[in-house]
Amino acid sequence: MRTLTTRFAGYTILVFFSLLFLYPFVIQIGNSFKTEADAAANPLSPLAHPFTTDSVARIFDGTGFPTWLGNSVLVTVVVTLTRVLFNSMAGYALSRLQFRGRKVLFAGVIALMAVPPVVLLIPKFLVLNQLGMYNSYAGLIVPIMVDAAGVFIMKQFFDSVPVSIEEAARIDGAGVFRTFWSVVLPSARPALITLTILAFQGSWNEFPHTVVAVQDPSLFTLPRGLADLVSGSLGAGNQYPLKLGAALLATIPVAIIFVVFQRYFVRGATEGADKG
Repeated sequence: MRTLTTRFAGYTILVFFSLLFLYPFVIQIGNSFKTEADAAANPLSPLAHPFTTDSVARIFDGTGFPTWLGNSVLVTVVVTLTRVLFNSMAGYALSRLQFRGRKVLFAGVIALMAVPPVVLLIPKFLVLNQLGMYNSYAGLIVPIMVDAAGVFIMKQFFDSVPVSIEEAARIDGAGVFRTFWSVVLPSARPALITLTILAFQGSWNEFPHTVVAVQDPSLFTLPRGLADLVSGSLGAGNQYPLKLGAALLATIPVAIIFVVFQRYFVRGATEGADKG
């Protein structure tokens, strides 16, 4: 009886905090389909009276949302692909290749994970400006093509892969790159999916970097454009349905990716952590 009561109390607490966490998202969805008057009078109600899609239509007609969306898709696709490739190669090199300074280099990777990104904003701006990459797609993409967390995840995962698999490939005449590409990467599918999700989410939601990388509105990504929209600098004022609707549309791709690949994400993160 005590076990049943304890389990019921535990599930009740979990359900309560789950609802508490989800309620802001429900409010966001509800207010996205309200009129201006209804959103101002009943901001905490998830129900729209009356239901309208005017704010969604105005997002595409009255703001730079289509441009922001296109830039975000471009940056996210390129950054995700390059992070998966370069982080995997760097993680494999740190896990398998024996060279002087390998441990020091890996310690540097871990140290970078502890550095707050905001500390690097001004140096990043100075470097981009000096290299002539400021206010360009190159400035948006190149500095975030590799990240320390991704290198760490892949290195830890490769540490858990038996070396005997690669030795068999080398006996058959495969080189380092062929072994990495044809033998090691296929076995790293859970970690690669985890890395893909993190890279997609990180590049899609990247905001601080866009502040120092571009000032041209035609190069704004969704986070940068939404920040200007919310601040009122684009003339949106207090149009909460418009702002919340734009934020909702920007959230959907990340939510879909995470829900679809959640089981792979948990598996990959767990396998990497077990060895670490």
